[in-house]
Amino acid sequence: MQRRVEPPILLSRLLMFVFAGTAVVLFVLFMTLGKMFPLNRPEVFFVTTRPTSSTVVQISEMPPSAENMDLYKRAFVMEYVRARNEVEQNTSFMRQKWGNADGGVIAAWSTPAVYQAFTRTEMFTALNGEYPEFEFKCPVDIIGTPKMFRENLYTVKMRFYCEYSGGQTTVKDYTIRVGLTVDDNSQIQWTNRLDNPLGLKVSEYTVEGGADPLDTVHK
Repeated sequence: MQRRVEPPILLSRLLMFVFAGTAVVLFVLFMTLGKMFPLNRPEVFFVTTRPTSSTVVQISEMPPSAENMDLYKRAFVMEYVRARNEVEQNTSFMRQKWGNADGGVIAAWSTPAVYQAFTRTEMFTALNGEYPEFEFKCPVDIIGTPKMFRENLYTVKMRFYCEYSGGQTTVKDYTIRVGLTVDDNSQIQWTNRLDNPLGLKVSEYTVEGGADPLDTVHK
């Protein structure tokens, strides 16, 4: 007797084969989409636009007003006095701030003569000498706002003291005369463009009626 597959059985087997193939294809498709578009973690992408040739940008000169320039200079003087005199226990940061390499704001904000005078103070010598780490810190408080003595010459009052494990030194007030030089054609390093965008330089730094507070190393 010849064996044969009845049509209903053949049809059911064909359908099972089709369903199994479809399931495999769908599984592979979902796995591929899951790799292409992961929804369980953020993806960074950039959207760029290309302006048309008809776009017009209006360029106009915006010179600072005399009032704004004066406010900027006063703020610059305060930041210079604070950066020059403030001492922190992190000597790595201090060497970067007081040094002559990138990031040294005192060198970037001073004329060569003023910076050389700064490097001869006892505190600067201690930072680069026998003290690998400071056991004290010296905050700086600016009293009021700088007063203009004459154009590009300001006086600023500073309160200075040092704190250490045994307490703190005597609080002293200093009056400092700061002279600025402004060169319209000055060039500044790219790294200093945010710290000193106008390229101001301190050309005079004088402690009135006393010695420089950095000439006393507090151990």
